[in-house]
Amino acid sequence: MAGPLPLGDPAPSDGRLPADLPIDTSVPFSAYLHIPFCRVRCGYCDFNTYTSNELRGARQEDYAATLVAEIELARRVLGDAGALRPMDTVFFGGGTPTLLPAGDLARMLGAATSAFGLVDGAEVTVEANPDTVTPEVARTLADAGVTRLSIGMQSAVPHVLAALDRTHQPDNVRTAVAAAKDAGLAVSVDLIYGAPGESLADWEASLDAALALESDHISAYALIIEDGTKLARQIRRGEVPTPDDDLQADMYELADGKLAAAGFGWYEVSNWARSEEQRSRHNVAYWRGSDWWGFGPGAHSHVAGLRWWNVKHPAAYAQRLAASDSPAAGTERPDATARMLERVLLESRLVEGIAVADLPAANRSNVAGLIADGLVDAASAVRGQVRLTLRGRLLADAVVRQLTD
Repeated sequence: MAGPLPLGDPAPSDGRLPADLPIDTSVPFSAYLHIPFCRVRCGYCDFNTYTSNELRGARQEDYAATLVAEIELARRVLGDAGALRPMDTVFFGGGTPTLLPAGDLARMLGAATSAFGLVDGAEVTVEANPDTVTPEVARTLADAGVTRLSIGMQSAVPHVLAALDRTHQPDNVRTAVAAAKDAGLAVSVDLIYGAPGESLADWEASLDAALALESDHISAYALIIEDGTKLARQIRRGEVPTPDDDLQADMYELADGKLAAAGFGWYEVSNWARSEEQRSRHNVAYWRGSDWWGFGPGAHSHVAGLRWWNVKHPAAYAQRLAASDSPAAGTERPDATARMLERVLLESRLVEGIAVADLPAANRSNVAGLIADGLVDAASAVRGQVRLTLRGRLLADAVVRQLTD
């Protein structure tokens, strides 16, 4: 399970927003719906997810009704605060959202749409394990208003999937993508590189397999070892090697070259799309600091600079809502300095970069050094934007330190 929730101030039991919150309804609004169920816990995952034997006091079949109760609470809270507006994006994440019946996902989406409305052309994404996507599931989701399926491919190489504790068969990715396309859904595939025992040739095979699917969007994330996970324990015991940073850098460069040659453009350090229209608008909303409400146990929300997060376990989450209480466990309101640091961290990873004028004043002089080191594009900096080079993307954390420390 995920680590502890952040420390923060107590959240009001009715979920109300502070009266002095600077609400701006012109800011885009998104909804994240967390489905915290998995058949098997992957060894690298530290998300707030639960297998069936960890669900004491909660049942999967009751989950849709419980989450709808939070949607109703959110409708009241945002309405009372004058913050109500239609959703630009909706994202079902997890966990494995498609472990629930497609009809349950449709019910939750219908409730959210009734409560808030959807802007014209809204993006509605469902994450899916390849083994759970059938033509019937894809059609039900499309009929409900889903526009996009994000399929957890991770790798096309069986021994790499085994190292990640992924249980799907590689061939099922192809059938899942075909089912989604046949239903008229846009398709993204997610990859992970740097797993124990994965070679550069293995990674190239996975990239080639992903490109052969002709999806609209590809995410490629370096494996990160999170404290408290099975993989972290295996590494600590010496059972598997620590990921090799140099090999992961080679894998990233290989991915960027192959994806660019296939017509994909990077728009965030770990994300590539065939066109601007096929970028993940939901993720961009996070990176740009828009407003969103996170529904479900452990989900985080952000409105007008206020952040809050829900209790973690599905049973505690259901108990709060059954008592007509907010499931929020804590809240915080970061100061201007913290918001600035977060903005630099997130926006510097985007292809557009961040304006030099938006950096902390004391750090603007560091841009020249980053250009000299080949980490920031010189021509873009002359135009007033800090934009990462390929080398800068490989060392993005170091760039952020130079721009914020």
